Amino acid sequence: MAEERLTRRIVRPLERMSLLDRLSLTARILLVNVLPLVLLGGGIFYLDSYRAQLLDERYKLARIEAQITAEALAGATKERQEALLVQIGKEQGMRLRMFDAEGRLWADSFKLGEPGFTLDDPSDDTFGPRFARFLDQMVDTVVSAQPVPKYDEPEAETADAWPELVRAREQGLSQIELRQAADRTPVITAAAPVGLNGATLLTTRNARDITEAVRSARSTLGIGVGFALLASILLSLYLARTIVRPLQTLSRAAQKVRLGREREVEVPRLPERRDEIGVLARAVSDMTDALRQRIDAVEHFAADVAHEIKNPLASLRSAVESLAKVDDAELQKQLLDIATHDVRRIDRLVTEISDASRVDAEISRATFEMIDMGDLVKNILATRTNRGLDGERTLILESPAGQSLVMGVPVRIERIVENLLDNAVSFSPQQGTISIAIATDATESCVTLSVCDEGPGIPEEDRRKIFNRFHSDRPEGEDFGDHSGLGLAIARTIAEAHGGSLVAENRADGASGACLIMTLPQARPSITGSP
Repeated sequence: MAEERLTRRIVRPLERMSLLDRLSLTARILLVNVLPLVLLGGGIFYLDSYRAQLLDERYKLARIEAQITAEALAGATKERQEALLVQIGKEQGMRLRMFDAEGRLWADSFKLGEPGFTLDDPSDDTFGPRFARFLDQMVDTVVSAQPVPKYDEPEAETADAWPELVRAREQGLSQIELRQAADRTPVITAAAPVGLNGATLLTTRNARDITEAVRSARSTLGIGVGFALLASILLSLYLARTIVRPLQTLSRAAQKVRLGREREVEVPRLPERRDEIGVLARAVSDMTDALRQRIDAVEHFAADVAHEIKNPLASLRSAVESLAKVDDAELQKQLLDIATHDVRRIDRLVTEISDASRVDAEISRATFEMIDMGDLVKNILATRTNRGLDGERTLILESPAGQSLVMGVPVRIERIVENLLDNAVSFSPQQGTISIAIATDATESCVTLSVCDEGPGIPEEDRRKIFNRFHSDRPEGEDFGDHSGLGLAIARTIAEAHGGSLVAENRADGASGACLIMTLPQARPSITGSP
């Protein structure tokens, strides 16, 4: 409880910060997470640059020290040289070694006097120094620092054991080398020729102060990073209240929907939130409503399918059972005709039901193409004429001179036109005329296709029912079961999936007949895309 009260005291003032309220959720997350990382990363690079500068200055100092010491030793006697080695090594905290012309060691300040420095043994260190060395290694890995060779005293006390001495003797110039002690402190060695007789000087310095300075700066940076992390934690608590809680509410609602209790769930829409969480809440709420509608539609569709298939199955069963009991050849032929008709009807129903159930999914995955409605309808009419699908009826097409472009799936748009024409042919008399008109409305940015027949027309109260699945209102004289009752329902589904509509109206000229009008969004020649 005490922690919760403390959290409320910290978070409530943050919630009243109007600046944060105006930021989007993405901006808040970036602000919380990126800022400490930027501070930490910048500090790491700064410290590496700082260390490199210190080492560079120490290189110059080591070179100068070696040259000055070599010049001082060049004109001195052996006793004086030994005294200088001890004095300089003690005062400067270095180790100085002299090698003769043959490369043999003949003077060592550590052996002549008290050592100017000692290298620490890291195996005896406590947690603090070990952790400091771990941080040093981690920083070197992050900044991809060049590896530094380990400092080890060679077994042979000759000049050839030191590469810098070899180069100094060959080139006659001072040389610098950087190595690393076991405790990860830098060891700088400088070699310089002494006089003209081939003698050389080697100076060794453990630049522990550089490591201590860098580690001290890192401690200061650590304090700053600590404050940054504290601020990040406080802001994270604020974000937890503004993000996690509504997400948990939405998650519980989704869980109830998954368990099948979606009727009991009222998904919060969070209208007061204008960030991504509010958008998500409203999207989940809309999705739940759409899911309920889809479930209802599937249940009704399943019931309709069962009802529609049950009728021909019952007829088929009756015909098959009666066939074995009838001896009259003529009556047997009639029963076989009934059975054949019922089989064709069931096959047609299954095909149409399958098409109706997957049309939405297929269009949602398909890539839309540019379609000229005028050319599409002309090709369909030509094909129907060649196949004799319209009987003795006359089909007249009125199309604008220019293009009538829409975006869609060509085979599905063809299906709409075919279904509208089939419907018009069914209700038109044999010598009747079917009028097809294509119009472009620049004001509404749409293309309209109307198919008008000369049939009995559609009563106003039935104009919506004809688009219901399995609605059956067939013309007189047509055999029962020749149509599934899904043609117009499929056509409207396809039109709506393309962002359009399909409606039924009476003829505008007042004559007998009905007009089915499809409207689709108009496309521009430069527009391509997908649904």
